Amino acid sequence: MITLSRRVIAMCVLAAALTACGAPAGPAARPPAPAPSPAVPSVPPTLAAGPAGLTPVFEHGPRDGGRTVALTFDADMTADQGPRAAAGERFDHPRLIGTLRALKVPATVFMTGRWAEEYPDQARALGRDPLFEVANHSYSHYAFTGDCYGLPTVPEERMRADVERAYRAFRAVGVPDPMPYFRFPGGCYDRRALRALTPAGVTAVQWDVVGGDAFATDADAVARQVLDGVRPGSVVVLHCTRSAAPTTEEAVRTVVPELRRRGYRFVKVSELIGAANGRG
Repeated sequence: MITLSRRVIAMCVLAAALTACGAPAGPAARPPAPAPSPAVPSVPPTLAAGPAGLTPVFEHGPRDGGRTVALTFDADMTADQGPRAAAGERFDHPRLIGTLRALKVPATVFMTGRWAEEYPDQARALGRDPLFEVANHSYSHYAFTGDCYGLPTVPEERMRADVERAYRAFRAVGVPDPMPYFRFPGGCYDRRALRALTPAGVTAVQWDVVGGDAFATDADAVARQVLDGVRPGSVVVLHCTRSAAPTTEEAVRTVVPELRRRGYRFVKVSELIGAANGRG
């Protein structure tokens, strides 16, 4: 018994000594997991400059990239229409935006700077909603060519400044990340306009399907025109302006479920441009 007790005591003393010297008394502790790397913000895809370095023009995505379609909405307000807005004319369309949200349809809104100033809360909400992306439709909504639907004309030396003024207006009202995409007012452009906007670094975005909703009174006719025109990769141009396009929201409620029934997936313009670059 005495011998056994001495052995036990000796073992305890040895164990204590080993622990004091740093020997592990149990399973080795795991090193802490490394902290996750901060997310790197993605850069919106753009097209390479066109011939002679001109602003590139995008009309539709790849036809063989699956059944994708981008609905785009022009939020038009011309620089000189402030008095009309003050008198009660509505250049916004909250019900349309609400329908897109309810239907979970991603979309690209081409907004004028003047529209953003008139409806700052709506502009900010669109810019911060991941369902949408805000792109540039000029500040003034004046034409970049002559003879464009009766619009006043931006002088060539002011074209870049007009686009940049719109971006400043977006940021001033709280749109955090406006896209580097530009839509010419009226869709009117020429080589001179493309050259003037080259330093702005934007991709000009046109379309291959005209919704025909501007000043339309027949929502079914608008829906038929869209449905008849859509192909894989299409960009559809519609409007987000109650006064000038009162039937758009109703047409969208027909177009969206029918295109989904046909197997189409709604995307933003950025996804189509990414696919065109091989990035989608």
